[in-house]
Formats: sequence, structure tokens, C-alpha cells
Amino acid sequence: MSTNVRQLFDLSGKTALVTGGSRGLGLQIAEALGEAGARVMLTSRKASDLEESAGHLKSQGIEAIWIPADASQPSEIVRVAEDAIGRLGHVDILVNNAGATWGAPAEDHPLEAWDKVMNLNIRSIFLMCQSIGKHSMIPRKSGKIINVASIAGLAGNSADMSMVAYNTSKAAVVNFTRTLAGEWGKYNINVNALAPGMFPSKMTKGTIDRIGAASLAGHAPLLRIGDDDDLKGATLLFASQAGKHITGQILPIDGGVSAIIAA
Repeated sequence: MSTNVRQLFDLSGKTALVTGGSRGLGLQIAEALGEAGARVMLTSRKASDLEESAGHLKSQGIEAIWIPADASQPSEIVRVAEDAIGRLGHVDILVNNAGATWGAPAEDHPLEAWDKVMNLNIRSIFLMCQSIGKHSMIPRKSGKIINVASIAGLAGNSADMSMVAYNTSKAAVVNFTRTLAGEWGKYNINVNALAPGMFPSKMTKGTIDRIGAASLAGHAPLLRIGDDDDLKGATLLFASQAGKHITGQILPIDGGVSAIIAA
């Protein structure tokens, strides 16, 4: 007998940990999870941003707590995982959104910048999945992991976009997602990734200012860039029972840009 579709997307009683959740795409994802009924824990580097974002969520009736941490540091990831499990009881949904970028020509890209991007964009995801998986999801044989990749991880870039470290890190997120899904399916853990295209954020502000939002939108079949709602539906699909038979998948949310690239 089938389940009512509203029940399939309902997250009442679920718990979620969102890294990089104090602004931009992470906050939009946290809103979606909270609006569907989940209790949400946010983490990012700045306590002031977290406090403001948690207040914003609470004003919408969402139960939200927070913990500041630097996800590029392995010890901080362990601390966040322990705190999340301790305060939430367990973690049903893990969203790995924290990330960084660095623009420089490949021939001049600083090693320290390469390491910064790789440590935050992929190493931190591995370590957070390992901590939450080992101590919460695997013992309970249940969990939803959503990694935030990018369409930049699905292809290279043109000569005017010097993003070698960022694109490489996001490509690693793509195959990490597929590989972990294969390993952890036996534990009833779904692992998927969102691959956003161009969305307004602090990370993309320089690109949008340089190229222009209208010009960027013109590259998409839908003739628009992402907005404050465009990640919500996909997030709920991957986080809820509606997506229980979906794992190891990468979903571009980009107005059709990747369809053109693929063609």
C-alpha cells in the first residue's frame, strides 16, 4: 500500500546537521529541512553569523541550534560531530555544504590555496561523513547524506575562469558521493549530491559582479540564475523517505546549463 506523498516528504521528528549553514545555500537548505519539520543544527566558522541565522530560523518556527567550528580542521570536525550527536541524540540527515574557492591561473596557483580548498571542500566532507556515519548512522542503520557539489565538478572551465582547485575539489565530491553510496547502502544510508549552478552568494559575488547576473543567466536555457527557493525541493527529495530508493546520484540545479555542456 502506498504512502501519502505529504508523509513521504515530512521530516517531523528528524534531526539534521548542516555545515556552512549560516548563510547562502546552506541556510536555504536548513530552511527547507526545518520547514519540513526537522530539528536543525548549524555549523560554520563565525558565531555571530550562526546566531543571526539560527534566530532567523527560529522566527519561522524552526527548532535551530548552532556551534561554531572550522571545518578545515580535523579536530573541529570531531568536536562538531560529538556535539551534534550529544545535543540532537542522533543525526538523521547530514548536509555537507561548507566550502571555499580560489581563483588563480593553474600555472601560478599557490600551493597553500590549493590545500585550503581541498581541505575544506573534500577532506572535511570525508571526515564529517566518517564521524557521523560511524557514531550515529551506521549503528542505527539509517541516514541521509547530502553533499553539495557543483556543476563546476562536472566539466572543465573556459580560459577566463581560472578555478582549477575548486573544480577539482567538486569533481572529487561527485565521485566521493558515488563511492560512499556504494559502500554504505548496506547500512540503509542514502548518499547523494546537489550540484548547484550559479546562485547569488558571498562565494559567487565576485563572479556575478565581474560578468553580470544577466549575462550569466543568458547561458542557461531557463534564462535565470538560482534564487532562494531553488534548492529546497531537491533537498527534501534527498533528505526524506520520498528519496529512499535514490542513492549515489548527482542532481544539477542550474537552469539547464549542464545539459548544454553535456550536449
